Amino acid sequence: MNVISNSTKRIEAVGIVGTGAMGRGIAQIAAQAGLTVNLYDANPQAVATARQYLRDTLAKLTEKGKISAADAEATLARVKLCGALEDLAASDMVVEAIVEKLEVKRDLVAKLEAILREDAIIASNTSSLSITAIAVGAQHPGRIAGYHFFNPVPLMKVVEVIDGLSGDPAVGDALMALSRRMGHTPVRCKDMPGFIVNHAGRGMNIEGLKVAQEGVAEFADIDNIMREQAGFRMGPFELMDLTGLDVSHPVMESIYNQFYQEPRYRPSPITAIRAVGGLVGRKAGAGFYRYVDGQQQVPATAAVPSARPASVWVSRASERGHVMATKLLGALGVTPESGDQPSADALIVVTPLGLDATTTALQQGLDASRTVAIDTLLPFESTKRRTLMTTPATSAAARDAAHGLFASDGVPVTVIRDSAGFVAQRVLCCIINIASDIAQQCIASPADIDLAVNLGLGYPKGPLVLGDAVGPQLVLETLRNMEALTGDMRYRPSPWLWRRAGLGLSLLAQGA
Repeated sequence: MNVISNSTKRIEAVGIVGTGAMGRGIAQIAAQAGLTVNLYDANPQAVATARQYLRDTLAKLTEKGKISAADAEATLARVKLCGALEDLAASDMVVEAIVEKLEVKRDLVAKLEAILREDAIIASNTSSLSITAIAVGAQHPGRIAGYHFFNPVPLMKVVEVIDGLSGDPAVGDALMALSRRMGHTPVRCKDMPGFIVNHAGRGMNIEGLKVAQEGVAEFADIDNIMREQAGFRMGPFELMDLTGLDVSHPVMESIYNQFYQEPRYRPSPITAIRAVGGLVGRKAGAGFYRYVDGQQQVPATAAVPSARPASVWVSRASERGHVMATKLLGALGVTPESGDQPSADALIVVTPLGLDATTTALQQGLDASRTVAIDTLLPFESTKRRTLMTTPATSAAARDAAHGLFASDGVPVTVIRDSAGFVAQRVLCCIINIASDIAQQCIASPADIDLAVNLGLGYPKGPLVLGDAVGPQLVLETLRNMEALTGDMRYRPSPWLWRRAGLGLSLLAQGA
């Protein structure tokens, strides 16, 4: 058999085993792209149900003017119902979208190899299993590759093409070309736990949970900060409610264990306990939020205090932070004190990166009862929310005065308890750091990492572009301060990050 020469030919007939949400979605985009689709499921009724689902979906697209009635009819005609696995014999490739159990997938591969031509590709839509492991025992392991779509397939326009250790690169090339033909953006990666998207997604949820576990802020506060300050479409707890903890918690544990307890991926007991208790998210009517008739119930927002400080002093320990805070105060109609030390009644404002307010006050010899920190990692002009952080000693009067002042122009303010790195700093820098380490491990190219995360997770920018926008040096400073303060190896910077930050290079720059 010569997979290298034969697999690069144009694929015209695609077999699909498994007619659940993923199988139906792949069938739809393949048929719409003009391919013949041979649809099979071990449950014959499921095949008929899937075809009816496709009929209904195409009818809706026709009603919305997305496709013509003739195109819908032609698309459905290209979907062939198969009553036996042997009916897939004429397929140029077969995609399996069956249960996530290794032995079941291996058994299917063995059966397919007895049916298909030697140059036919076998692709797995697995989201969590090793492609190399699936190919173990196959007669022709070179033709087996990962082909991981995301749900809903027609709307999620990215697909991961995964090369197993025994895979033929030309098979991956053929899948990349097929993806583009079906209107999807393919990204290429090595066979590693989580591939690209599920691996890179650890930063948001894992660190959001760590923030909550430390009692820094409530679930809704963390979500508000990540949406309105950091610019994400959803915060970590909204996202986990949407996915469901019955899905996301096992993935957290799986990736953590597959990477041999790498601290960056350490799960939280919060999700373990809530999953056991049935608080898995929207589908259960309760998760991190309650849902009534499918609508998320959001806690009421507390009124902004009317208090204002008599005067304000801004620390000069960080020149960048001092400039940013002083400019913001000027826009709020306040001119900060100019002395080297605060006056006896002044509200003290500090601007740490990666440190907590307490450590900052102690290092600078400041009165912690009047000290409030403000997050300056992101430019204030680009955010729709500000975050303040208090020390355990900060008085209620100082806290309320700071809150009232920094919210006086109508921009919402979240006040959190003391934390190494606020909320946005922690989560953003962890996202950027994990993506940097994916690049360092050569799991995928920097460009493909950003593409995959941007399209697969809906982040406002790819994580490496985001790191460049924030500034690699600022990300590195924040991570090093968090690591030094907490002693937690989860915050250790990736070599990809610290080398490029030191050299003044973009995080997208290729190299050692």
